Amino acid sequence: MSLAKPDHVGYFFGQSVIALAEGLRAGSLTCVELTQAALDSIERLNPSLNAFVQVDAAVALAQARKADALLAQGLNLGPLHGIPVAIKDNIDTFDYVTTYGSAHFAGYRPSEDALCVQRLREAGAVIVGKTLTHEFAYGPTGDRSLQGAARNPWDARCITGGSSAGSAAAVASGMVPLALGTDTGGSIRIPAALCGAVGFKPSFASVPVQGVFPLSSSLDHVGPIANHVEDARLLYEVVAGRTCATDTGSRPLRVGWITSGSFGPVDAELDQHLYRAAQRMFGEALQETAELAPLAAAMKDTLLVLQRAEAYEVHAERMQQAPHKFEQEVRERLELSREVRGWQYIRAQAEQARLKAVMAGLFERFDLLVSPSVPITATAVDAREVRVGAQDIDVRAAVLSYTSAWNLTGLPAISLPAGQVRGMPVGLQVIGAAGADDRLLQVMMQRSVRSS
Repeated sequence: MSLAKPDHVGYFFGQSVIALAEGLRAGSLTCVELTQAALDSIERLNPSLNAFVQVDAAVALAQARKADALLAQGLNLGPLHGIPVAIKDNIDTFDYVTTYGSAHFAGYRPSEDALCVQRLREAGAVIVGKTLTHEFAYGPTGDRSLQGAARNPWDARCITGGSSAGSAAAVASGMVPLALGTDTGGSIRIPAALCGAVGFKPSFASVPVQGVFPLSSSLDHVGPIANHVEDARLLYEVVAGRTCATDTGSRPLRVGWITSGSFGPVDAELDQHLYRAAQRMFGEALQETAELAPLAAAMKDTLLVLQRAEAYEVHAERMQQAPHKFEQEVRERLELSREVRGWQYIRAQAEQARLKAVMAGLFERFDLLVSPSVPITATAVDAREVRVGAQDIDVRAAVLSYTSAWNLTGLPAISLPAGQVRGMPVGLQVIGAAGADDRLLQVMMQRSVRSS
C-alpha cells in the first residue's frame, strides 16, 4: 500500500528517476522543464520547509539548457542526464555559496566542486541548489544551523532529523527527485526515515569524501536520498564512480531482526509496525538475533570517542579564536569533544577494529540485519526530550541509537519508507556485510515495498 501524501507536496513527489529519464529520451520532457518544475516547487514549498539554503535559478537553468543541447546532439551522458539533484550544504560546489551551516563560513564560495559533485556534473545531472545541514553536520535533529531549522513535510512543526535535513525534506516533499547527503552517525538514514524517503549509507570509503567538509574522518560517508531504491542506486553508482554488480546467486537469504531494544528504547507501536513490515518483506528468512545487545554499549562509547576527537581536531582553531560564531548546542558538543585524551582515542581505534571483526563473523551467519531506522517518530522542532514507553530520553540520543553502529563498523545500511505511525513516516533499516553494497541494493530493489 502506498504512502499517503504529506502536507507539502511538489512536482517530484514519489516520481521515478528512471521514468523521468525515459521521458527525456522520448522527447516528452525536457531538462529545462524538469529544472523549472524543481524551481517552482522550491519557490512554493521552501518558505514552509526551509529545505534549501541556496538556489540560483539562472545557474540551474543554464545547466539544464546545456543538458538539452547535448541530448539534441545525440549525446546521452547516462540515466541522470538532465535530472535535478540537490546537494547538502557541507559538500563543496563552485557555483553555489557553501556555508556548512555555520556563521564561520557565511557567504563562502568554494573554488571547486567536491569530487562527488564533479561526478554528478559529468553524468549530466542538474545541480539545483544547496540544502540545509545541521551546523558542520554535527547534530542529528536538523534544527541547529546558520539558516535555522529544516521542517518536516508531513508536519512543519516537527524536525526532519539530521544532519542531512534539507536533502531529506527536499526529496520527501517532491521539490527534487534526488539529493546527496552525508552520514557520520545516521545523518542520511535518520532524516530519510523521519521524512519518508529512501536513504542509503554506503560502505565506508566507497564514495570519495574529497571536498566534503569533515566531521569525523573515520566515520564520514556520502550517499543518496531518493524516492525509490533503484533511483538511490543510480545516484550511488555515479558518485561511487562505478556500476553495481549483479548477484545471480540463488542461495536463500538469511535475515536477522535485531531483537527489540538492543540499542535502546523503541516506541512500541513503531516497533510492532516495522516488525510486521520486515516479515512481509523477508517472510520465513527473517529470524530474531539477540547478538547485538551485548555489543551496543561498546559500539556507542567507541563511536563517541572517535567522533569527538576527530571533530575537535577539525575545529580546534575556530573554538579558540571565534567560539561565539558556533551555534550554542554545537559549541557545547565541541567543548565536550575537547576532553577526549590521546590514549582514549588510540584505544577506541583498537576497539573499532575489534568490533569490525565481530561484525564480519556475524555476517558469516546472516546476509542482512534489520531494525528500525529510528526508534521514534519526528518530534517537535527544538524538543530535546521525548517519552518512549515509561522513559524520558534525550531526542538526539534516541534518533542516533539504531544507526551509529554501522558508521563505526563501516557497513552499508539503507532506510526504507515503511508507512506511518500516528500519521508520521517511519523507516525500516537494512544493513549489509562490509563491501556488500551492490547485493544490499539489489535485494532491496527486489523486495522493498511501501507498507503501512
